[in-house]
Amino acid sequence: MPQGWDWVIIALVFLVLFGAKKLPEMARSVGQSARVFKSEMKGMKADDEARGKSPAEEPRELPAAPPAAAPPVGGPAPESVPQPQAGQSPGSADTPR
Repeated sequence: MPQGWDWVIIALVFLVLFGAKKLPEMARSVGQSARVFKSEMKGMKADDEARGKSPAEEPRELPAAPPAAAPPVGGPAPESVPQPQAGQSPGSADTPR
């Protein structure tokens, strides 16, 4: 944790990097953002209390995903299965004549 002279050096680095005009604007912006964040957090807590539940007590439900079409396991893909030609029996498709 910085102490004493460390803070002075850090302040000088910020002053050199950002300039004397930008530092008050940046500090004001950070303070305003912190106030907005704090008020939003209070609003969220009030909403939870109004519903009568804390966020830790609420059951979390995952959205139902549609089942994905899985490829068949263990067999060749349907397009790679040879189809018998017209006039041939199903067993003679792989055998030459």
